[in-house]
Formats: sequence, C-alpha cells, structure tokens
Amino acid sequence: MNTGTVGIGRGHPRLEGPAKVTGTARYAAEYPADGVAYAWAVQSSVAKGRIVRIDPTATLAEPGVLDVLTYENAPRLHSTESAELFLLQTPQVHYRGEFVALVLAESLEAAREGALLLRVDYDTEPHSSLLTEHHPGLYRPEKVNPSYPTDTALGDFEAGYAAAEVQLDQTYRTPAYHNNPMEPHSATARWLDGRLLVHDSSQGSTLVRDTLGRLFNLPAETVRVISAHVGGGFGSKGSPRCTPVLAAMAARHLGRPVRLALTRQQVFGPIGYRTPTIQRLRLGSDADGRLAAICHDAISQTSTGVEFAEQTAVLTRSLYAAPHRRTTHRLTRLDVPTPSWMRAPGECPGSFALECAMDELAVACGMDPVELRIRNDTDVDPEEGLPFTSRNLVACLREGARRFGWADRDPTPGVRRHGRCLVGTGVASAIYPARTAGAHARARVEPDGSYQVSINATDIGTGARTALWLVAAEALAVPGDRVTVEVGDSDLPPAFVAGGSFGTAGWGWAVDKACRELRRQLAERHGGTVPAAGLTVQVDTMTDVAEQPRYARYAFGAHFVEVRVDVDSGEIRVPRMLGIFATGRVVNPATARSQLIGGMTMGLSMALHEEGALDHRFGDWVNRDLATYHIASCADVEQIDADWVDDPDERVNPLGIKGLGEIGIVGSAAAVANAVYHATGIRVRELPIQPDKLLDRLPTT
Repeated sequence: MNTGTVGIGRGHPRLEGPAKVTGTARYAAEYPADGVAYAWAVQSSVAKGRIVRIDPTATLAEPGVLDVLTYENAPRLHSTESAELFLLQTPQVHYRGEFVALVLAESLEAAREGALLLRVDYDTEPHSSLLTEHHPGLYRPEKVNPSYPTDTALGDFEAGYAAAEVQLDQTYRTPAYHNNPMEPHSATARWLDGRLLVHDSSQGSTLVRDTLGRLFNLPAETVRVISAHVGGGFGSKGSPRCTPVLAAMAARHLGRPVRLALTRQQVFGPIGYRTPTIQRLRLGSDADGRLAAICHDAISQTSTGVEFAEQTAVLTRSLYAAPHRRTTHRLTRLDVPTPSWMRAPGECPGSFALECAMDELAVACGMDPVELRIRNDTDVDPEEGLPFTSRNLVACLREGARRFGWADRDPTPGVRRHGRCLVGTGVASAIYPARTAGAHARARVEPDGSYQVSINATDIGTGARTALWLVAAEALAVPGDRVTVEVGDSDLPPAFVAGGSFGTAGWGWAVDKACRELRRQLAERHGGTVPAAGLTVQVDTMTDVAEQPRYARYAFGAHFVEVRVDVDSGEIRVPRMLGIFATGRVVNPATARSQLIGGMTMGLSMALHEEGALDHRFGDWVNRDLATYHIASCADVEQIDADWVDDPDERVNPLGIKGLGEIGIVGSAAAVANAVYHATGIRVRELPIQPDKLLDRLPTT
C-alpha cells in the first residue's frame, strides 16, 4: 500500500489486487463451512404448465445424495414482492428453465448426477415467447424501470413532424442480452441458533438480508449476508436472486451448511437478462438539421410472473432539444423468464436506436454527424425544463473529434479501402443519469493512529474499495497506510446497491462526511489527541440527498469508432475505438479508465456478436454458454482508449463525483453501426451486425 499522500484524482492499483491474483480472495462459493452439503438446481423442461409428478427414487438411490427439495417438501416461504423468489412453493411452471427442484448431496458430483436422474412429469399448456410489434397482448405499463413515467409528450409531435423539411421514420431492433459475469451466481448458507448467515454473490447485501428476512419471517438483525468479493454482476446481481434463497432453504431443511453455485448454462434466464426491443424513431428537422420533432416508441417483453418494463426511450427525453416530442413504452407478457437490469438498462438499447437515427438524419441533411449533434445541444432538460448541473456533451464531441482525426473524414460511404477491407468511421453521443443515493458510513480512529472506515458498499470488481480508500485518506488527511476500508457485509452501515452508477458518488459522500466529522471531533473535543478507547462516528447522507435542489443530473460522453469490413467474408474488425466522457471528478483514474473501457467493450460486443437466440418451439435459448453466446475478443479491436474532460460537478454532490460504471456502454454499439454504414453504405438496423447481414450486399474485390 502507498504510505505517502493519496487522495481523489491520484491513480492507485486495486487494494485487493494481490489477494485476487494469489487466490486468497474468497468468493461466495469458496467460504469454508464444516459439513457443507452441495446443491444442484433442476430446471423445467417445458415452457408452460404444471408439475403432475416428481419421482426421486433413482436420485435418492445415487450414492451421496441426501435429499431432493421440491414444492412438496421444501420449507415454506412467506410472501414476497417478487414471484421470482417464491421458489419451490407451487407446481406451476412459468417458463422453460425455471427451477423446479434442488438435489442435495455430500459432493457436487453426486448432486449433479442425482439431478440427471430426477424424473419430473408435466401437464403442458401452449406457450407464447415471440415478441412482435403487433402482439395482441401489448399493453401500457403503469411505469418503467425504476419509476419513470411510461409515456411523455410535449408540444404537438404529429404537427411538428408533418411540417418538418426532413423526416426520418425507421425501426431498430435489439435481441436479448445475457449479463454473464465471470463469477456465476452462487451462495453458501448456514443456520446457527436461529440466525442465518449467507455468503452471496450480490451487488447489495443489505437488500438481500432484508429480503431473506421477509421470506423466512426473521427479524433483519438475525440475518447476515456477506459479499466481500464479487466477480462481476452487470446488473444481474443488483436485486436478490434465487441462489441465496435456495441455499438458505436447503440449509434449513438439512440442518447443515449448503453451497449452491449455478452453472454457466443455468444463468441464461432465471437470473434475468436484457429484454429484446423493437424501437421506432421518428425525427423531423429543418434542412440545417435542427430538430423540430422527435418521437421514440419502444416495445419490450416481460414475463407472466413479474412485470419488468425496461426504460428504453427515457434517454430521448433529455439528450437533444426539440419543441415537439413524444416517448412511449409498450410491453408484452410472454412465457419467458423475467427480464431485469443489465448494464445501463434502457439507455443502452435506447441509445442504439436514437444514435443510429441521428446518423441517418445527418446523412439525409447532408451534414457532418458530429456537427448535427452539437447543433441540437441544449442548456436545459428538453422535457423537464430544468438546468443541468453540468453538460459537457459538446466538449466530449469536440475533444473526441480532435483526438480521433475526425476533421479529415470523407463523408461519402463505401469509398475507402485498406487492402480487401472497406474502411469507415462512426460517432455516437452518450448520456446517463448522475444519481446519488443516501448512505450510512462509520469512521473510527484507534489510539495507535490507525483508521477504519466501514460502509456496506459492494466491490463487484470495479475497484470500489480503492476509490473509497482514496476518498477517506483525503478527508482524514493522513497517509494511506493508516486507513483500512471495510465493505461487503450487511452488518456494516447500510448503503445502496452497486448499480445504476450510484456507487462511488453516494458511498463517497457518506465516507467523506464521516471522516471529516471524525477529524472535527478529534480537533474540537479532544484537542487532536485520540482517546484511550479510540473514537467512532457514524453519519448518514439521507437528509443531505433529499434536500438537494432540483437539477437535471447527467454524465455525458462521445464515442468514435473506425471499422474495417472484409468484402470477401463480411467480417468486421475495429482498428480504433475512442471514448471521451464528462463524468464529474474522477476518483481513481486507473480504475475509472478500466470501467469505461469495459463498458465500451460490452457495446462493441453487443454490436458485433451478442444475441440470445430463442427457439420459440420450446420457449428457450439455444445458445446457453460462452461457446455459443459469442462475445468480443481481443481480435475484434486493435486499439481502445477512454479519457475524460474536466467536469467537477459539486451540484451533484459535495465531492463533484458522477458515476461512470455504465455510461461507457451507452452509444458505443451505435457508433460501431454508424461506422459500418460509413464503410459499406449498408445500414443495419437490427443487431448484431454479423457477416450474413452484409455479405450479399458488399462489392466484390
């Protein structure tokens, strides 16, 4: 650890890095537990119906198998707000892949073998799993995630669009996407003297603790959930999932600790995914590209058990000026797993449609696509009428264009070559809410001059520990080696989940406040001398957050991409990808750049590879592992870089910090698609952009 001066803005390696690379950092399925049993989840083989018989005879005869949990013998759960967690309670089957049994055994191998031997018979019903814009079940949800209005309207869109000199009306489609964190969902649970301890792979253990308390009818103080190290989540671990519930049920049933880790195949569905979308964009402008009318209509799917309405069109409400505007969301209930959060829910798929439409509008107007975006910039939120805390979108576009060499770009599509490849460049804007949630934090100083900061933040691989350590060291004005940070335990002061780009901004505010209050008390009450018993302070920022004045709070960015398209094979490679962002005060440049590049890489993967392929005959995905669900690799991109403009924003919080975990993915897929159009003259409006969508339309060598 650095023993010198550390603080906000000074890059530092992750504190837990050595533990991770040496294998001493323990994840949820790695905690030692005496007498631990292993669980294997059994999934439904039908898309809709009812279990009529479960025969565990062969399973129970397998050496090492201890028992089989089903709806007939599983511990009873109390009602919960999510039917997704009301597990093994009824014989009803809502989708193919739903967990219908849990095999418990002395070893993982025995549990797996026992699961293969379990016989489950069903009375099946016809199912529906295909999302279309004409589905008879389309309806208007009451709100979209998390609590946005479903539809908005300002001015008169129809009249404004009809009067526009330039009109664009196009439909864009995105498939289902799967989060696929490196560490699959897992949990280790044990009961002791009426208390429940769970090690869970979660983005927020306080929420998991409270949910388990309700499900098992326990006071919250008798449940402890630890998520010390989490191997990624991308939203899929942002809300309580099946694994801690099933592990706790099994542990109560057996009277011994139980460990459950889902396989890669099992996380394709039951733990959430990004819904497919169908998006219609209508843009009307004058001949100079100034928007007069904008309408974004989004269609997505949810399950029959739980409603999740992705906020796909919400970003269109704030990104560009236009006097006449409308956004709508419609939903269809299908016999599929419930969609859920995935990195930048709503803004990610929504930006693909909006930013591709803006590129098409630039072409229709004969304008440079960077200049078109700058021309439609705005000082106030177009729908709310509120001023922005800061809005440096134009600065991102101009700095990105300068560094990328955009000024030398020939706008004509399909005319540049590099060997047998067509070459093109594309751009897209990015926007993401700069949220700050209230949190509690504790700071303590010991007589030996060491400090401990405690907050139930979660480090899901983002470097949160290190960022909070930098905040604490600066606030305490002490060398970094005198400060330790404790996170990832529901017994610590509560904080919001690691999601929605809330983390560092909200947690950092609470940590900074606790550390400064500790310094104040030391100086004013104790004359700068640490009491013999040490000194502890605990604070919260709940009131501070609630009393903030109203502003439009967003981070911004701009993506620039160069692609090469092989005219013989249709393969796409990306020589260069650059993102420039305005994300407030950057706490740790090392991990910030890593987060932004990670988001950009996911956007690249979304543009070129990722697609949940559903076989509607069975209502299930046919590509359920990383051999068939393709993601980007090093061969796809040669040079990728992320940087930021100066953007400290103390209207968002006293530290001037905005979250940046998600904005990297917003707009990045659109920039790739726009570059492919510029390279080939072929506009692909349905992701992913795979060779078969280009090959028969490319020129021959």
